[in-house]
Amino acid sequence: MRFMSFTVDGRATYGRVMGGRVSDVGAEPDVPPDLRAALAAGALEVIAARASQEHELAAISPLPVIPRPSKILCVGHNYETHRLETGRAKAQHPSIFTRFADTLVGNGASLLRPRISTMFDYEGELAVVIGEGGRNIAESDAMRHVAGFSCFNDASVRDWQWHTSQFTPGKNFPNTAALGPWLVTPQEIGDLGAMTLTTRLNGAVVQQARLEEMIFPVSKIIAYVSVFTELSPGDVIATGTPGGVGAKREPPRWMAPGDVVEVEISEVGLLRNGICDA
Repeated sequence: MRFMSFTVDGRATYGRVMGGRVSDVGAEPDVPPDLRAALAAGALEVIAARASQEHELAAISPLPVIPRPSKILCVGHNYETHRLETGRAKAQHPSIFTRFADTLVGNGASLLRPRISTMFDYEGELAVVIGEGGRNIAESDAMRHVAGFSCFNDASVRDWQWHTSQFTPGKNFPNTAALGPWLVTPQEIGDLGAMTLTTRLNGAVVQQARLEEMIFPVSKIIAYVSVFTELSPGDVIATGTPGGVGAKREPPRWMAPGDVVEVEISEVGLLRNGICDA
């Protein structure tokens, strides 16, 4: 099943995606008010069965799959190709940093290059959305805590990221990350490791990797982060980007107004965003 959050007729809602249409479950009075609440209530199966009003996908404006997650946890240098291009030493544990909810935009919205920088870089990633929360989750149990998967662009303001060894400033300018186009439940996915992640800039492939190339797989990441923080339904984990980022190209390739960046993951979907100046 596929679910998305969106706006239509000036209101925020959510529903199940079927072909080129999406149900308007959020318009009904007796359901959780948003997709994050629906996950917390364990209500996806109920929502999927509702005979709600439907809208053409072309008639709605997508929101981030989870518009305001309580946590956005991101993994750095989680593909060997990216670790090597950045010169990072091998690590025994995932490198974790955080994003704020106001950094997110949905599919089709513009990523905003901050006025203060021209070093705006793409990072295509797999996003994991938590369905069942918990602490100290065993790696062997981790995947049953997953509600589904989405595409993520962890776009980076590189000069601000490089001010210190801490990533926070370069990862938290408003409207600098994209999450979408929808959440795909694990039942819709075959072999997660066999899926291919591809990032395109203006139609040209700039990143490509199979998900099995992650240094720390999804189950290990969930187990690790759940030790230091309690995971909640609707939390988002961005699992890292492969090599090919703009900062490590010769010359560097920064995103600029008018560019279009796409993150596509086989069996998950295609996330497409233009670039504008803030």
